[in-house]
Order: sequence, then structure tokens, then C-alpha cells
Amino acid sequence: MVKVLNSCHQDTPAGTLRSAEGKAKIVEGANGAKLKVSFFGPFYGDYWVLDRAADYSWSIVGEPSGKYLWLLSRNAPVSEEQYQAHVKRIAELGYDVKLLRRTKW
Repeated sequence: MVKVLNSCHQDTPAGTLRSAEGKAKIVEGANGAKLKVSFFGPFYGDYWVLDRAADYSWSIVGEPSGKYLWLLSRNAPVSEEQYQAHVKRIAELGYDVKLLRRTKW
């Protein structure tokens, strides 16, 4: 099991810090890139690490249907140049970039 902690500031960078803690099971044979994550009791969803920085400063996480995708960064805000590079990579991975919603900073 792996602890998963997602957090963000609501509405503005100075807004209320919101967090969600979950647990994850590593999918056997996926070399650590695929997880089954639960934030709500016994219900698990796919959480696939599709790409990441070598130093883990950012990652692109999605699930197989293409309905959900997250660009996660340890440092905010992400520069426009970095963001556009991530958008390009997300498109290469087959996700619809028109569905992306950028965090307000």
C-alpha cells in the first residue's frame, strides 16, 4: 500500500488548503506506473503515471478511458513554456487537451 495525498488551495493561491488522503495498491507487473487508488472506502480507480520528471517534480497521471487526467507539480505555478510542453505531451499520449482546465494562479 502507498499513501496518496492530494492538496490544493481553493480558489486562489492564498485560499483554504484542501486535501484528500487515499491509499493505493501497486498493480503487479506495471513497474510501479499503474496504481489502484481509493479515496472512498472499498472503491478503487485506475491511477496511471503516464509520464514524469526524472526528479519527480511533475507527473502526468490519467486513467485508461481518457476521461480523467491530472498534471501534478510540486512547484507552482508552472511556467507557460512548461505548461505548453506538458500539453503537447498529453496530446501525444492520446488525451483530448481541449478538456484540460488550468489551475488559477
